[in-house]
Amino acid sequence: MSGNLTIYLIVAALVTFAIRALPMFIFHKPIKNRFVRSFLYYVPYITLSVMVFPAIVLQTGSLISGIAAMAVGVLVAWFTSNLFLTASTVCVVALILELIL
Repeated sequence: MSGNLTIYLIVAALVTFAIRALPMFIFHKPIKNRFVRSFLYYVPYITLSVMVFPAIVLQTGSLISGIAAMAVGVLVAWFTSNLFLTASTVCVVALILELIL
């Protein structure tokens, strides 16, 4: 059992290292292509969104309250750029909709 765990940890470490180290060896010069630069600029935001979106929508008791709370959160974040206000508003909206539904 512990032999398999060691192998899994070594493979995970190697994959993580390869993902982080290979771009340094492959791309020696700065990237000049505007499309590639803009694509790489938005990759972290897209990755975070893809991981967080299902959790936001599916953590409430009903799908409607999750989607509504997320929509309100997007609007509040868009207009205020205040993280505390956005999180508080989303929680209140989700709570109210859960109590109603």
